[in-house]
Amino acid sequence: MMRKIRIAIAGSSGRMGEMLLQSVEQADDMALHAALEHAGSAMLGQERNGVKISADAETVLKGADVLIDFTRPEGTLHHLEVCRRLGVNMVIGTTGFSAQQKAVLGAAAQDIGIVFAPNMSVGVNLLFKLLETASRVLAQGYDIEIIEAHHRHKVDAPSGTALGLGEVIARTLGRDLSECAVYGREGVTGERDPSTIGFATVRGGDIVGDHTVLFAGIGERVEITHKASSRATFALGALRAARFLKENPAGMYDMQDVLGLK
Repeated sequence: MMRKIRIAIAGSSGRMGEMLLQSVEQADDMALHAALEHAGSAMLGQERNGVKISADAETVLKGADVLIDFTRPEGTLHHLEVCRRLGVNMVIGTTGFSAQQKAVLGAAAQDIGIVFAPNMSVGVNLLFKLLETASRVLAQGYDIEIIEAHHRHKVDAPSGTALGLGEVIARTLGRDLSECAVYGREGVTGERDPSTIGFATVRGGDIVGDHTVLFAGIGERVEITHKASSRATFALGALRAARFLKENPAGMYDMQDVLGLK
């Protein structure tokens, strides 16, 4: 009998953590190895799928195959250090990393396998691919705006997915997103610079995640939209990424690699 993939989950008591726990429990080829929470969490010591929630990453990650982490940059980087030392691969859906923090992830990928993606949804990653074609075709004469909406509890803006969409477009058009992005407009802004990529952010209620890329030309506009109605789509994508790491060597990957879209 083939050994099951031993999965550890960080932020196991959060909204995404709960969905990951359910998804691992339903997966025939996976078993929950560890459930992590931050020190001081009221959930420490409680059981999830027969595993006690712990803050001691050094101890509970021993023997795990993959840690799935959708937490905060500081927590993810702490887990990264432990995983690198123990040889545990990582699936990272955390957003809000600085360029310097991303470099730390890249360095760790010399020793362990990492799937790092701002969005684990299969549909969103297909959207990334579609945008390459749309951006090439609509490179001239179309203004580009990215509109995203999330629940009231999300702490970073724009979303990591929205920034990822912007990076795909900017790269395809030969632009530098850090130079052409516009994150807010107020007052007398003057006419729109056609070389910019605009971002608009909405926060409210329990919106799981909506993303629209708008190409607005003269006489027409093209809108490409993805709407997530459940966090299950992110969890299932993360499990798909964990399976990918089982079959591939150490290195830095994204969901385009996992889905064979490159």
